[in-house]
Amino acid sequence: MQKNYQGYFIDLDGTVYKGSTKIPAAKRFVERLQAQNKDFLFLTNNTTKTPEAVVENLAQNHDIHVAPSTIYTPSLATASYLTQQVDGHCSDYSVYIIGELGLKKAILNCGFKLNEVDPDFVIVGLDYDVTYHKFELATLAIKRGAKFIGTNEDTNLPNERGLVPGAGSVIALVERATQQKAFYIGKPQAPIMTAALDKIGLAKDQVVMVGDNLNTDIQAGFNVGMDTLLVLTGYSHRSDLAALTQQPTYVIDSLDEWQ
Repeated sequence: MQKNYQGYFIDLDGTVYKGSTKIPAAKRFVERLQAQNKDFLFLTNNTTKTPEAVVENLAQNHDIHVAPSTIYTPSLATASYLTQQVDGHCSDYSVYIIGELGLKKAILNCGFKLNEVDPDFVIVGLDYDVTYHKFELATLAIKRGAKFIGTNEDTNLPNERGLVPGAGSVIALVERATQQKAFYIGKPQAPIMTAALDKIGLAKDQVVMVGDNLNTDIQAGFNVGMDTLLVLTGYSHRSDLAALTQQPTYVIDSLDEWQ
């Protein structure tokens, strides 16, 4: 029996599209949510792009038309977490960031200052131009006492060439160098989920987490006690379910099955 949810958290890659490949059922699913005035957020672990860039990709490449306010990333969740940590006094604190524009913009827009020497926080995410010097600055700052934040644990990302290094691989190098574990924000950890619930303004029992990956999307739902909807269009397969002690609330082959 399908519950009537007011809100939806929806993964992107593997759920709404597969790289540059369209998933037509996802477009129809989003349009049904829009027609029924359901609240939804696209919950991605991608920190490299701004919400505006994600929206542009959805519109131009997948004919899905949404507002930037519907995109929620670990970059935004990290900014929210840091702002709470400093009680809103962001301009009194400094950060060092390894990451792309999406991550840097989200954090610096809150008012934090950049500091390569003795920042209060070191935030590490996926950086396509990461260098030894960046790792060196991050390691020394953490050794001096900066709090170490990791955007997400994804060790690999799928692209047209195969599985390439993800944010988790970059963060792991800093963890090894500092002998410290990062505090992680993105899926499957709880911080991005609780921040997204705050943003959408609904209780967790009013929202379902929709995704294709048991290890990230579905586990993220489990970690905050939220209902989950696994769609078998991407990473995980029906055969993977046998090894789980906790099962998704719903399992479907296509988003067309969800009414």
